[in-house]
Amino acid sequence: MSDQEEKRPVLRLASASPRRRQLLDLIGVPHVVTPADIDETPHGAESPGHYVRRLAGDKALAVRRLHRDLPVLAADTTVYIDGVILEKPRDEADCVRMLSLLSGQRHDVYTGLALVCEETPALVVAHSTVDFRKIERAEMLAYWASGEPQGKAGAYAIQGFGAVFVEKVSGSYTGVMGLPLFETAELLRGHGIPVWNGGLKGGE
Repeated sequence: MSDQEEKRPVLRLASASPRRRQLLDLIGVPHVVTPADIDETPHGAESPGHYVRRLAGDKALAVRRLHRDLPVLAADTTVYIDGVILEKPRDEADCVRMLSLLSGQRHDVYTGLALVCEETPALVVAHSTVDFRKIERAEMLAYWASGEPQGKAGAYAIQGFGAVFVEKVSGSYTGVMGLPLFETAELLRGHGIPVWNGGLKGGE
């Protein structure tokens, strides 16, 4: 097989997130990026698990309706604490509000996955918990000024500067980043989409 054939996309990723693209690359899944644009407003007292499952499914179906050449993978991540879903911060004050809630506390991170090969999405939800140390207000303001919290659920990125706030992670570290790799690989392989296999060939 030539290098060109090996790199031929096998999947369409319904996300503009560079970290999700990097994570897919880590498990050897060549893909193209087609972001989905949907309303991400929670529905009333919607549970965080249902919320990320619904959004991932809606994103995958939105892209699949426009592009039917490849299977579509979508993901959505949210941070949840004290009965509140933390979306992406609107501004500095919203970032400080979210980080104040997380400071010195344990919170939940849910990531929903959706894979559409035909019409009906296959759905998976990964759940992790994250413990934060106490965060000073000056740190919160400096963190917002760094630009990193913008566009991040819960106003932090565990793979970036936000890592200094994290005492402990239980569950999927890559799920907190936005794409749980174990669950993603299992979902793809279960639908006949190849992932990195250590060089093993079929039957070996």
